[in-house]
Amino acid sequence: MAEVATRVSKGVICLVSALQFHEITLQLPRSVWIAIGSKDRKPAIDYPPIRVARFGEKALTLGVKTYTIGAVPVRIFDSAKSIVDCFRFRSTVGLDVAMEALHMGWRSRKAKPDVSP
Repeated sequence: MAEVATRVSKGVICLVSALQFHEITLQLPRSVWIAIGSKDRKPAIDYPPIRVARFGEKALTLGVKTYTIGAVPVRIFDSAKSIVDCFRFRSTVGLDVAMEALHMGWRSRKAKPDVSP
């Protein structure tokens, strides 16, 4: 993840890669999932393999937190946003992955419902 973050400065680690980082999935993604803007050019990276998800401007900025991995700042969506995005991209990641993340996030208390009016 850190290597991808250094090469794609505007990108945010998302979907299954973010779920794995937050430990709310049993999936082991073969690629690093990266979110980029809807009009941004797809990064040309050979290794590690990446999967790109396109987000609108507002969706790309909400729920982003910066973590340090190997002395590299890495932008990753928080656990609640990652779960919601898996439901938004359920045809890509699979409904079973989204349901598993919701279940594990709820049980581990890493994600909780927003009950604000």
